[in-house]
Amino acid sequence: MSDKTLTRMELSEAVFREVGLSRNESAELVETVLSLMSDALVRGEQVKISSFGTFSVRDKNARIGRNPKTGEEVPITRRRVLTFRPSHLMKERVSTGKRA
Repeated sequence: MSDKTLTRMELSEAVFREVGLSRNESAELVETVLSLMSDALVRGEQVKISSFGTFSVRDKNARIGRNPKTGEEVPITRRRVLTFRPSHLMKERVSTGKRA
């Protein structure tokens, strides 16, 4: 596994190079897309990106957990969690290591 992380700045730089928008316009575009995705998830909607995957929010019920070091039972509160389910095409690309 690589320690490399793709950042917002790198995404906007890629948009700048590939699409030809200015650097500021590219950064705004990336921020707008991420903001729209975040807002939809906060509202409980799914975000589906064809050939990539689906982001969704799931409600998890309260439960009793256990501290693995001490064995002590600990209550875990009810919460919402973000999930990602990759498309079959993305799974295949990752498993074979093929770039787009």
